[in-house]
Amino acid sequence: MLKPKFLILSLILILAVISRFLPFPPNVAPVAAMALFGGAYFSDKRIAFLLPLGIMLLSDLLIGIHSTLLFVYASFGIIVGLGILLGKEINPMRVAGASIAGSVIFYLITNFGVWLVSPYYPFTLEGLIASYTLAIPFFHYTLIGDLLFTTAMFGSFELLRRNVPALQTA
Repeated sequence: MLKPKFLILSLILILAVISRFLPFPPNVAPVAAMALFGGAYFSDKRIAFLLPLGIMLLSDLLIGIHSTLLFVYASFGIIVGLGILLGKEINPMRVAGASIAGSVIFYLITNFGVWLVSPYYPFTLEGLIASYTLAIPFFHYTLIGDLLFTTAMFGSFELLRRNVPALQTA
C-alpha cells in the first residue's frame, strides 16, 4: 500500500508537471523546483531522481525533444542532489538558497550546452561568452519561476505536514 507521504509528494509533482503546459513567460517553469523538492523529500533517492526526471521526459515527449536535452537533464539531476543536501534541515533560508543555486546551475549548464551543440555560436571563447551573455535576459525568468514554484511546493507540503496527522512523522 502506498504511504500518504508518497502520495502527497507525487501529487505535488504531478500538479507541477501540469503547470508546464500553462502559458507562463519563457523559462518560468516548475521543473527545477520539482527536482529540488523530490531530492529533499523522497526518502528513496532513486525515486527522488527518477520521478521528476521521468515526469520531465514524458512531458518533453509531448512538448518536443531538442539537442540540449542531456544538458537540461544533467542540470536537473544536480538540482535533485541539492535537494538531497537539504536533508532534514529544511527551512526557508536553506530552500531559497538551494533554489537560487539551482537557477544558476541550470543557467550555466544549459547555456554551455547551447554553445556546445547548436549552430548559433562559434566554437570559441567569444562564442561561449556570447551564449552566456545573450541568455542573461532569460535568467531572471528562471529565477522567478524557480523561487515561485519552490515556495509553492515546499510551502504546501509543510502546511499539509502540520495539519495532516499521517504526515506529521513524515
